[in-house]
Amino acid sequence: MDRTQAFDLLKRKIKNKNLIKHCLAVEAIMKEIADDLNTKGFSLDGADRKFDEDVWGVTGLLHDIDYEETADDPLNHSLVSEKILKEEGYDKEIIYAIKVHNDVHGLPLKSEMDIALFSCDPVSGLIVASALIKPQKSLSAIDADFVLNRYKEKSFAKGANRNTMLQSGKLGYDLLEFFEISLKGMNKISKELGL
Repeated sequence: MDRTQAFDLLKRKIKNKNLIKHCLAVEAIMKEIADDLNTKGFSLDGADRKFDEDVWGVTGLLHDIDYEETADDPLNHSLVSEKILKEEGYDKEIIYAIKVHNDVHGLPLKSEMDIALFSCDPVSGLIVASALIKPQKSLSAIDADFVLNRYKEKSFAKGANRNTMLQSGKLGYDLLEFFEISLKGMNKISKELGL
């Protein structure tokens, strides 16, 4: 899985800098979740397996690759991605996770990677919104408790689907842990995110 090629593909398809930053944030969170699950030895079926952080990262990086094309057509969001990624030769597990992250399709979350992408897509937006209300406009100015308090404010970052984030519980996380891991991943690339 070549991350450089994946990033080049993303930049060919997405021109909006904030959307690229969103994809980078989701990539960082996905890698952090894979690492954390590997450290804990967690899997849905209890089997001893390791998750490939690079595969999870590329999945997060490419999850919105069709967004500029489908922004006004949510029913096709992620279906166009599926077509693009098939043509580019990406693995079916990556394509499925990206396809299923759009809940409008009603597809089942089958794997740990599916669940992680589904739940971390909106949390990245909640974290960015939380950082931006601080005078420093920086990830280092917030912690998981701060994000949790913003999560509880239903009028705050309305686009960040709270129910979707709750799916992280299937990976053994309570919301505070999920926010901690997500922040940890995003802090590692805070300069790229401008936060």
